[in-house]
Amino acid sequence: MKIAFVSGNREKLPDAVVPLGILSVMTNTPDHHQKHLIDLCFERFPIAALASSLESICPDVIAIGMRNIQNADYSGTRDQLDYYAQLIEVARKASPAPIVLGGSGFSVMPESLMERLRPDYGLAGEAEATFPMLLEALEGLPRPMAGIPRLHRVEAGRVVSNPGSGFLDFGALPAADRSGVDSRYYTRYGIESVQTKRGCPLECAYCTYPRIEGRVGRMRPASAVVDEMQDCVERIPEIRHFFIVDSVFNLPRRHAKEVCRELIDRDWKVPWTCYANPLGFDHETAQLARDAACAGMEIGSDSGCDSVLQRLKKGFTTKQVIDLHEICRDEGLRDCHTFILGTQGESLDDVKRSLDFIVDLDPFAAILLMWVDDYETLDSDLRSRRLELRAQIQEILLARHADFPYWSIPPLGINFDRGFFRRLRRSGFHGPLWQHMRSQPPSAAAPPTG
Repeated sequence: MKIAFVSGNREKLPDAVVPLGILSVMTNTPDHHQKHLIDLCFERFPIAALASSLESICPDVIAIGMRNIQNADYSGTRDQLDYYAQLIEVARKASPAPIVLGGSGFSVMPESLMERLRPDYGLAGEAEATFPMLLEALEGLPRPMAGIPRLHRVEAGRVVSNPGSGFLDFGALPAADRSGVDSRYYTRYGIESVQTKRGCPLECAYCTYPRIEGRVGRMRPASAVVDEMQDCVERIPEIRHFFIVDSVFNLPRRHAKEVCRELIDRDWKVPWTCYANPLGFDHETAQLARDAACAGMEIGSDSGCDSVLQRLKKGFTTKQVIDLHEICRDEGLRDCHTFILGTQGESLDDVKRSLDFIVDLDPFAAILLMWVDDYETLDSDLRSRRLELRAQIQEILLARHADFPYWSIPPLGINFDRGFFRRLRRSGFHGPLWQHMRSQPPSAAAPPTG
């Protein structure tokens, strides 16, 4: 069968991200199929580009990857559903092939998105095994649709959803084949992604990772991780930075330390960053990461109020956030803390206390986001209430942003706009740009946008 794999993500602010998920599904699709990647990230006219590509390929199956429901540039001000509805509409006009929707965004609310977008099939969660199963069923082989885990399909006008099953042995999967990746990811941004494990044991109230990957960590051998990284830099000389996309790199500590030691043993030089958590973070972790060429860590601190952290079920306190910052400072690691303002039950006084906490913490960098519920895309009343709260928070942020010049506030365009990032890129900086924010004059504040 001829299969068109469509990567729909187009966000390039602050960086374009290699579509690792759909590449992994392609790699695990049997080679007797003809596999074609259609990446819309750099297309000026994505709808027309998709139509032209499908007419040229004449696929038997169209697989569309949805990375995010909300826009992925952190501003949190618009959703992607109309865009994906357009992709499905043009795919139907260009080809009679069945359409399969999947990806991390789809996996957050598969039943609702099946109703809203109406693809022929949807695959929630890991699709490296279930997509080949679906292909067998579509080929007429003895593979009953009802037996494919987490498959969603439209039958007689209604959505039918299969129950899920266990998660994959991630360590046994081959590394994603990047041979068809658009070179502009590397020539323009210089960043490659790698995943060392799937699954997150934490219970953060808002997080979708456990729904997508499960709560049990499934680790890849450290040697396999570094083999993949070495293969990438040998084949793609433009790579200047790696981002470890694990939901939390330093949990479990043992695995994180094994990866760092493997990098150290191989005299690794290419800088990398990762997501980290205050839980289980110690001096040894920081020392090993630093010696393994870690350039910095992004920490989901979320709030400067212990009551809010407890409500969000973060499992750590503001004291542990401070401890992590001090460890990073002592060991020479840059720390970037992300705070989410306006979460469920959070007051404006809580927001103000969080801002005071950030000023006192004085991390290397901080990113301030406003909470956006994915279900706002389907509930106009909920969206209206949240917009009013976000407008109030924006006023507070505009009044306080000068207290710390290295805050990045994406919803307001403060230290987060194309011009600011363009200056950094032209200065020769690579990797996540928060690492280089202190090297440039801070950008001006944008006017409030309600």
